[in-house]
Amino acid sequence: MAKRLDKLEQNFLDTIKENNLINKGDVIVVGVSGGPDSITLLTCLNKYKEYLGITVICAHVNHLIRVDSTEDEQYVENMCEKMGIKCYVKRENIEELAKEQKKGTEEVGRKIRYDFFDEIAKKENANKIAIAHNMNDNAETMLLNIIRGTGMQGLEGIQAEEYGKYIRPLINCAREEIEEYCEKNNLQPRIDSTNKENIYKRNIVRNKILPQMKEINPNIVENLSRLSKIIKSENSYIKNEVKNIYNRIATLSLGKIEIDIHEFQKLELSLKQNLILYAINQIAGSTRNIEKINIDDIIKMSERNVGKKYMLINKNLKVLIENKKIIFVALT
Repeated sequence: MAKRLDKLEQNFLDTIKENNLINKGDVIVVGVSGGPDSITLLTCLNKYKEYLGITVICAHVNHLIRVDSTEDEQYVENMCEKMGIKCYVKRENIEELAKEQKKGTEEVGRKIRYDFFDEIAKKENANKIAIAHNMNDNAETMLLNIIRGTGMQGLEGIQAEEYGKYIRPLINCAREEIEEYCEKNNLQPRIDSTNKENIYKRNIVRNKILPQMKEINPNIVENLSRLSKIIKSENSYIKNEVKNIYNRIATLSLGKIEIDIHEFQKLELSLKQNLILYAINQIAGSTRNIEKINIDDIIKMSERNVGKKYMLINKNLKVLIENKKIIFVALT
């Protein structure tokens, strides 16, 4: 009789298969902090690397925020040495960098990590970057997006695959399952004490709001995960429609996108909103931190098509009305 797979490992493999996350020959950089999620991801990828036909490489960023952060770094290096996995480490004082750039530590930390993962992927000719987001992370992200005033895009939450490069094989695993897996396999992951400090919005959602929601519905995390998949499917249809409209009424040249106002005004509100998001993504490379109020303001500005008007969405993006066109300009 064939040996029955561990429940979490089966979930991990099913997620890879259902979303076509990994193909034989893939070289995968794994972002590893040393916490339960990333150590579980590294362990599973290493355990099934021959079965999946992949090469696994580890990337760790030491944020130098906690006094024991160097112990996390050493722990990750030791784990990789035992597994025979190449490990790259970067040290960056995130708090000092955030002060210099006048940004939040979470935002700066995320950019440093992803830039480093991209750097190592390029160096090692890797075609995938594996991130250890789990089902609870997805629920928290969806709730944060709702609190921010998100549209349908934000309700997609965190998906198993993004941009054909970032993969999340643990996205259908609950945090409790991951912690049990670590205990059962004696992985002894590092625990980030700052996760319990309610000074960040995500921690407030994680430590206060979500537990209270679980009292009303114990299945809230699973239900939000199911909702994100439904929204993703419906959004895919809308995105195809929007892409066709964009190709018909928008032009891209010299670092700016121009949309014909007359054609824009013929669209239903939902298509207007999604077309604006699509244009922003095309010109800025991301819609991160773009809120519903920004979209609404652009639509209102387009309706008052008199003279020259403009607004700064953020320091990287300017939107203006000129010559009967909505113009999106990337600021350098």
